[in-house]
Amino acid sequence: MTRSLLLSLLAVLSLIQPVLAEKADRFKPLHAESDAMRHDELKARTIFTGNVIMTKGTINLRAERVEVTQTPDGFQQANALAAPGKLVYWRSKRDGVDEYIEAEAEVADYDGKTDLLVLTRKAVLRRYVGTTLADETTGDLIRYDNTREVLTVDGEPRAAGGGTSRVRAMLSPRQKPGASPAPPAAPPAVMAPALRPSPTLSPQK
Repeated sequence: MTRSLLLSLLAVLSLIQPVLAEKADRFKPLHAESDAMRHDELKARTIFTGNVIMTKGTINLRAERVEVTQTPDGFQQANALAAPGKLVYWRSKRDGVDEYIEAEAEVADYDGKTDLLVLTRKAVLRRYVGTTLADETTGDLIRYDNTREVLTVDGEPRAAGGGTSRVRAMLSPRQKPGASPAPPAAPPAVMAPALRPSPTLSPQK
């Protein structure tokens, strides 16, 4: 292999590696802290209770109770419940971009095999570009498919009149990759007041 070909290959790998690292969240080990833990080896199930804090790659999860089950093919599924009056918190990084997903709900379910996050009751999902809020969606049920980048939101069913409550969303325009940000708008021109001619000239001193 020539030196120039080797350098080109290393350059390509340096661009690919960050994307692969973020997509590997579901294959990373799970770290957890809680007030108590109960593990059932036969059922491949672990229950964490009391101020649970979990990390898995770039994924960060906080809840009152989290039940983690490992599937026969080695993937992990998690069911997280919030304490009364509080919400489950979720944060993860999107693949290959400086963007983050933050979510809150009373219940959160995550399937590591399909990379699907389901938020139930008082659900909110936000997308940040760096530290700037870009999108925010609220509803009773939010399904975020990170693999296909598909988001679906349902409102809360109404018992009396039927139908569902309204879904709310704030969506920022997407910028094309590599495009420079739009220049700031020029400040409005300030018009100088018009001069009025004087009928007489004052004498020079």
